[in-house]
Amino acid sequence: MQVTVESTGTLARRMTVALPAERLEREFGERIKTLSRRVKVPGFRPGKVPLKMIEAQYGREVLEEATSELIRQSFYEAAGKEGLKPAGGPNIATKSTARGRDLEYTAEFEVYPEIRKLDLAGITIERPVCEIVDEDIDRTLATMQKQRVSWLDVDRESRVDDRLTIDFVGRLEGVPFEGGEAKEFGLVLGTGQLVPGFEEGLIGVRGGERRVLPVTFPEQYPATHLAGRRAEFEVEVKKVQEPVLPAVDEAFVRALGIESGAVAQLREEVATGLRREADQRVARLLKDRAFKALRDANPGDVPKVLIEQEAAHLMEVARANLKQQGASAERLPEEVSVFRERAQGRVALGIILAEIVRTRGLRVDPARVRKRLDELAFSYEHPEEFVQWHYEHPDRLAEIESSVLEDQVVDLLLKSAEVQDRPVAFRELPAG
Repeated sequence: MQVTVESTGTLARRMTVALPAERLEREFGERIKTLSRRVKVPGFRPGKVPLKMIEAQYGREVLEEATSELIRQSFYEAAGKEGLKPAGGPNIATKSTARGRDLEYTAEFEVYPEIRKLDLAGITIERPVCEIVDEDIDRTLATMQKQRVSWLDVDRESRVDDRLTIDFVGRLEGVPFEGGEAKEFGLVLGTGQLVPGFEEGLIGVRGGERRVLPVTFPEQYPATHLAGRRAEFEVEVKKVQEPVLPAVDEAFVRALGIESGAVAQLREEVATGLRREADQRVARLLKDRAFKALRDANPGDVPKVLIEQEAAHLMEVARANLKQQGASAERLPEEVSVFRERAQGRVALGIILAEIVRTRGLRVDPARVRKRLDELAFSYEHPEEFVQWHYEHPDRLAEIESSVLEDQVVDLLLKSAEVQDRPVAFRELPAG
């Protein structure tokens, strides 16, 4: 086998391969013999059909199959011989496929980039250190109170945080439009629930009052027929209600499932949950910072074929999510470039992580997988069923294993980095 390679780009290669004629003839002959044992021809017993007759009838098809198989085998053989690691499949152009002549073809493909830095030696990573304090607990309890708010009718002008019950009709150039009308609609002022200008126009109203609100729909409004257009909403306020928060007392605590009714116990459980959440946020932040530092330390091109494959995957996931939510995906193609940009980052990081896993011989830790499953199952009514379901579905378990393996890589990276601790408040930790 003769092989020549030329670079046609940073990662692009063109490889020319020539295989001796006897190798193609051998593959062709073996396939003809295999076919002769199962082909049926009138007048001949199975396995006794002359090879020349089979060649005459099936020769072209068999030659194509033999050529395709030889190209498949020899491509990776030749790439390995030249020390190349192809990224994705090659584009093949054959120069000669005739029997009795050498098989020659060219393969154009991309290779994986060389990863030069597999650790964070010499790089500083800032690690947040978070202590849960009374203020964090109080803030969480206030949120829990708001989730259990009751509403009291009031005879005064409305203000932010009040709930209005309204009827409204929206019009474009004086004509009602589809989706612009509602009856007995509940609206809490200040939540940004409706189009900008709507809620603001209802500050200071009383029950029984009517108002006409001029608004302009945002340019990126989901309903494309309304995007950027001016409209008027005629609104009738049926009633105004103010929020009444429940007291954090024994009844409140019992309603949350704590039989003792002790506020101190509730505060301790809230603190425990916040500590767990803080640990998760810190872990995500550390992973993001470590991976960003790793990517910055390994600049360079990424195989375009892998970027396109990942972008297509991200697009399909987005479409599936929109379909599941019952939303339209008609605007999605406009954001292909966004998917491609995300795909490039994911592919670049994936190549680096794969190289770290390979060179360090990392294997996913089953104990950490089980620990992760237990953490995820914590909020379920029957956590053991959640855990068992993952072990019974390898594809779902693989997602957990992949995440755990990434965490193992992060641990390894942080050992090589200069880690500096910085105290932060819980509210400063990014939630997502």
